[in-house]
Amino acid sequence: MNVYDFTVKTSRGEAKSLADYRGQVLLIVNTATGCGLAPQFKELQQLSETYKDAGLTVLGFPCNQFREQEPVKDSDMQEACQINFGVTFPLLGKINVNGPDADPLYKYLKKEASGFLGSSIKWNFTKFLVNTEGHVVKRFSPATKPLKFEAYIRKLLADVKTGTPVV
Repeated sequence: MNVYDFTVKTSRGEAKSLADYRGQVLLIVNTATGCGLAPQFKELQQLSETYKDAGLTVLGFPCNQFREQEPVKDSDMQEACQINFGVTFPLLGKINVNGPDADPLYKYLKKEASGFLGSSIKWNFTKFLVNTEGHVVKRFSPATKPLKFEAYIRKLLADVKTGTPVV
């Protein structure tokens, strides 16, 4: 099993197979526009712009489970994040990341990479790095700024034939 086995909802409520991202490095993040960590959108966007042509896709999953910090409706999410944070990477449908109603993808991610406090998601902007085979290779805490782990992304994007970093 890997992340490509999951189907998620888009912000328009349509089914989106993560198999569509097969062969790409994924950075999966639970987001919230009203969170004090929302400035991380800027660094996530920077990584997306820098490495998208090399095979990185950032996927944002809005979540309202932490002090209701995601009041934006799914249908308005992409536009709100574009206007307020300059985000152009995909923002999918709002999900739960903890509890009995947690999205199956997040149940899988948490099982594959436990955090400091066990498997639950501590807060918004928990980040999971997934390799080109769809396996979780690293989990980063909400406090870890995205540019702090750029080297991990570069390593995963390294050219398979030469072993040298792309970009």
